[in-house]
Amino acid sequence: MSRAEQPSRRTLLTAAIAAAVAGGAVPAMTGTATAAEDRAEAVTTRPVDNRAWTTYTDWREGDAHGTRAVAGARPGLVIGTAAGTTDYTDPHTGRTATWEYATWTSPVHRLSVPATEVIASWNAHTPAGTWLQTELQGTYSDGTDTPWYVMGRWAAGDEDIRRTSVDDQSDGRSSIWTDTFAIDEPASGLRLVSYRLRLTLYRTPGSGTTPKVWRVGAMGSDVPDRFTVPASTPGLARELTVPRYSQEIHKGQYPEYDNGGEAWCSPTSSQMIIEYWGGRLTEEQLSWVDPSYADPQVCHAARYTYDYQYAGCGNWPFNAAYAATFDGLQGVVTRLGSLTDLETLIAAGIPAITSQSFLKTELTGAGYGTSGHLMTVIGFTADGDVIANDPASPSDEAVRRVYRRREFENIWLRTKRYNASGKVVSGTGGVCYLYFPAHPSPRQRKALAAVGVR
Repeated sequence: MSRAEQPSRRTLLTAAIAAAVAGGAVPAMTGTATAAEDRAEAVTTRPVDNRAWTTYTDWREGDAHGTRAVAGARPGLVIGTAAGTTDYTDPHTGRTATWEYATWTSPVHRLSVPATEVIASWNAHTPAGTWLQTELQGTYSDGTDTPWYVMGRWAAGDEDIRRTSVDDQSDGRSSIWTDTFAIDEPASGLRLVSYRLRLTLYRTPGSGTTPKVWRVGAMGSDVPDRFTVPASTPGLARELTVPRYSQEIHKGQYPEYDNGGEAWCSPTSSQMIIEYWGGRLTEEQLSWVDPSYADPQVCHAARYTYDYQYAGCGNWPFNAAYAATFDGLQGVVTRLGSLTDLETLIAAGIPAITSQSFLKTELTGAGYGTSGHLMTVIGFTADGDVIANDPASPSDEAVRRVYRRREFENIWLRTKRYNASGKVVSGTGGVCYLYFPAHPSPRQRKALAAVGVR
């Protein structure tokens, strides 16, 4: 996050759309839960649809060309016998290499909520010499189809290819904005009513190694335009014990990754929750970081979430995919509907990363304004106020903040706001990253299902 109240790349892109329409164990926690887990079940309709392919049956139901499903504790998709070879010229290095590839295409998923936006996410292991591409093709409400859109080219490392989003994808009715499919003119009534996803897995020819994909899915939504949202009623007093990391202490470090730490709110938040769940980086993994830098794992997270096209670390699916490179974790990008949803998750021991934008005067105690910033929500006070690990803090010790419930809820859930110049710009409408165990406990599974994630 930049402290300046200036539009980020993502804000500029989404504002353009808005203008067109005007079994894991629960880590340590403190406090007492209430009925928060149950209250979210009363929500019967949501403007959000989540679908993920994760099971052996899921992988066998798709249309495979060279891929095969594998069973086990964590079923997945791998290359069996490659379907062919192709050359790929990396636009960020200029290097051309030949790769074996295989594809898998999901069955058509009909959205329960015809969508104006869709965000895909995936969890995978990509050993050296492998990478993957995720694409989406949808059907509009008028019966016509979108082209195949690239939603991301990704590898856990950065030696074989540079992970990247793909710009300049549009058919004149929808467009891809970094990591988000969006209808260009929602006021026209056009919606996406169904979609399918295609995975292409790549490896060095003859190597025999393969990526393994454990999860792929997408979140479709049609969140109405709103400057304010209804106030929710406090229902939980609990605080999770989550590591605290400041992005600000990394200011100026590794400027090749979005000008250094001051812009690293997303990977810093991701690293906090990864370590909450027990994810740790080895000395060997961190050996590339200057040993004089504190919290080298934050530098590592920035490097390995960096999107070379977006030129930043804030690509939402890339952060979720990074989290899932740690053993026993999975990550998704979704939208939540209220602080009640967050209370439901916190009650089950699941913290969340929220995306919001605001003026300095709109969030008491923050001390800054931002066009886009990620925080980690770790709990609620007895009065219902939000306890957040805010990485835009001067030190690790200062990261824990308490923000007024009503202010936080509105800046996170609204889709429109006024910037410092008085211009109407977009808000994120409740975007959230969720990282949780690959095998959630029954309590965690119930909480995730209550907020629409399975």
